[in-house]
Amino acid sequence: MAFDAAAPAVPRDRRRRRYRLRRLAPLGLAVVTAFAAGAWAGAPRHATPAAASPPAQKPASHPSTLDADQPTAKPAVAVAPVKPAVHGPALLAGKLHYRLAAASAILVDAGTGQVLFAKHAHERRPIASTTKIMTALLALQVLAPNELVTVSPAVTRVPLVREGLRAGEVVRAWKIFYSMLLYSGNDDALELAIASAGTKQAFLRRMNAEAADLGMKDTHYTSPSGVIDDDNYSSAWDLATVARVALKNPRFAKIVRTKQIRVPWSAPTNSKIYINNNLMLREYPGANGVKTGFTHKAGWCLVTSATRHGRTLIAVVLDSPNMYVDSTKLLDLGFSS
Repeated sequence: MAFDAAAPAVPRDRRRRRYRLRRLAPLGLAVVTAFAAGAWAGAPRHATPAAASPPAQKPASHPSTLDADQPTAKPAVAVAPVKPAVHGPALLAGKLHYRLAAASAILVDAGTGQVLFAKHAHERRPIASTTKIMTALLALQVLAPNELVTVSPAVTRVPLVREGLRAGEVVRAWKIFYSMLLYSGNDDALELAIASAGTKQAFLRRMNAEAADLGMKDTHYTSPSGVIDDDNYSSAWDLATVARVALKNPRFAKIVRTKQIRVPWSAPTNSKIYINNNLMLREYPGANGVKTGFTHKAGWCLVTSATRHGRTLIAVVLDSPNMYVDSTKLLDLGFSS
């Protein structure tokens, strides 16, 4: 065995102690680690996340994909659930001292969505031309006012009430919106559907998808105009919902409060005059919308809005032989309360 004269002599006992310490070091480290892990596991679950090291962040483009059970440096912020467009219960139940003729009805505060009065409000019923509220809401999102629309030959074959669009003629979109919502042309509704979605069926899919998104559980559309009652239905509750949403669109609100308008047209027509079918605009102070409807199966239907002292109410009556009286009584109840 070689001997290094430059190395200091180390007693054999000290060498043995160092050797034992080197062997015991890993064991000690394991004991300390296990103790620390056990202490963490036994800690109370409500310990503040700030005491723990923040987890590794995922890419900034996907902030919502962070694991929900991982502690974060910032405390969680409680998010209040979003209320549906219309919500109850009816605050003025039992306060209407008048027997409504309508099969179903509802009164809603347009500002808050709070239901004030309801009668069979979730009952599914045919709704005639009040269907056009949803048609207008969706088409307004796609068609600019001065966008040129080429009339499809299909719209000239729509049954019942037609405004008189001619196949192939080019019309600015805003004129068709006024015709649909004031005169209630069924050909106007189909033209707006085709112009904004490509086909009638594609537009119907959009209508039903939008109804689902708005929580309109008692609604199904098979027509953009409501001229066909079969499987085209809604409820007073759902009509108040879509009316409240649509009235937030300034273009929609402006059209439905218009009592009468003269619209320039191409030859041989030259001009047209549209008169709003909603008589509430002339008879009820503060009335500013929304839409009438009638078929023999649906009966008389009316969605009305009115504003007084900065407060807007929405009344819906379905299948009512006295729809204007019913609507007046409901609105009076709301404004007097």
